[in-house]
Amino acid sequence: MSSHPAWREILIDGALAAHNGADLLFGTAGIRALEAAAYRTLEPFTLMARAGEAAADWLQTRAPHGHVLLVAGPGNNGGDALVAATVLHLAGRAVTVWLAADPAKLPDDARRAWTEACAANVPIERLHAAASVPAATSAIVDGLFGVGLARPLTGLHAALVDTINASGLPVYALDIPSGLNGDTGQPPAPDSPVIQARATITFLAVKPGLLTGDGRDATGDIALADLQAAQPAYDGVVEADAFVNTPSRWLAHVPRRRHNGHKGTYGSVAIVGGAAGMVGAPLLSARGALYLGAGKVHVASLAADAPRVDPAQPELMLHTWGALDLGGMQALAVGPGMSTGKESEAALEHLLDRMLSAHTPAVFDADALNLFAKTPALLARLTQLAGSGVPLVLTPHPLEAARLLQTDARAVQHDRLAAAQALVNRTGAVVVLKGSGTIIAAPGIAPAINPTGNGGLATGGTGDVLTGMIGALLAQGMGAREAALAGVWLHGRAADDLVQAGVGPIGLHASELCAPARRALNALLASDVRR
Repeated sequence: MSSHPAWREILIDGALAAHNGADLLFGTAGIRALEAAAYRTLEPFTLMARAGEAAADWLQTRAPHGHVLLVAGPGNNGGDALVAATVLHLAGRAVTVWLAADPAKLPDDARRAWTEACAANVPIERLHAAASVPAATSAIVDGLFGVGLARPLTGLHAALVDTINASGLPVYALDIPSGLNGDTGQPPAPDSPVIQARATITFLAVKPGLLTGDGRDATGDIALADLQAAQPAYDGVVEADAFVNTPSRWLAHVPRRRHNGHKGTYGSVAIVGGAAGMVGAPLLSARGALYLGAGKVHVASLAADAPRVDPAQPELMLHTWGALDLGGMQALAVGPGMSTGKESEAALEHLLDRMLSAHTPAVFDADALNLFAKTPALLARLTQLAGSGVPLVLTPHPLEAARLLQTDARAVQHDRLAAAQALVNRTGAVVVLKGSGTIIAAPGIAPAINPTGNGGLATGGTGDVLTGMIGALLAQGMGAREAALAGVWLHGRAADDLVQAGVGPIGLHASELCAPARRALNALLASDVRR
């Protein structure tokens, strides 16, 4: 085994364990550029040898004791698996390799890995059809396909993925789980199988697809082995396709509390929505805004019979539509429970006019987004606002994004990064595309993928709370992009903290997010002051 630290944990149970450059994300083209730069200075086989050695070292710390089955495919990912098998075998670990390829047709480096494995007497079985996993196996290593795969798995390779997933054994993936697109976090086709790994060691740089879409479920915990060849990425010579949303990206923009401040110092935000039958949505948003530090939180409900006080949160100021002077607000959060009827359309039109004259920052969610999608004139006003420099954030879930893009949710989910960027291009606003690995995209800068959050957020009202949180940060003077980054990270972190405390993921509900989000923000600020 190599004595240098060949790999490092990046994400463990959804928490960012380290970054130092590992928060930069590179798709297939970027990885190919890094490989090309390395090949210009390194001897052949060097990258594969480093990848296999790092994988073997990682597996010794991760995989249960006992026999390890390594499944090697027809490309360089299979070569990485063969090197790892050889290193483990020479270290005394019981291994078997299933080679799902013709050795004579392997790429040069992978063929060398196979030759060296044979010379070391590594047990290798060449597969022509799916087989049963040996009874003594304690773990399976997926080395079928790496980042270059862009087609659905078929035949033997698809059958092997099904066999591995059905084994019930812990599975560890090399580079990416086979069948997953490293750029998008989705399989190339809806019915194409994908390895479901307990953990993944990825090479050179972290891929966007590991963190969004199906990637979070398929990948498990993530470790990075940069193979001592990622310096062009860290130096910016090869530009990142995206980055991981971490507090270092936005914490400095959060206003600190001064002894001599007052409620006006930290802004007034108005939550606008709450048509008949949906008055709870803006109340959830308002609570999210209150807990993330807005000085004053107002709710303007469209329903005539909306409550005049929130008994659970009497600090909130509740109004009927038209009774609140929106000109005195430092930010608006528009859309929760708004509905898409004529009255709501007229209210949104009025708000956009007021925003244009007052330059008021805003976050738009839910039915406000649906109104933009169905009413071209409103969408045109939104883009006019963004073009005039008004800070704007849109927070669609995939179906709302699809409506705005005049497509369907499946197309949005097929390439979430591209869909978020398309919305930025169409509107000029900062876009938060919600879902597993929420995307935060903004004009003129690489998008971010959020690492916090879990399946407990898949319940009604959690998006409303996020809208209020972002609105509160806008009201305190944060820029649209920074407010979106911070709100999304804190919202997900709150869910993670709740699950860690045994509250969820099943049964976690939206109101519970507010207090842990506040706690997480204050802990970050206190830690930052101590440093």
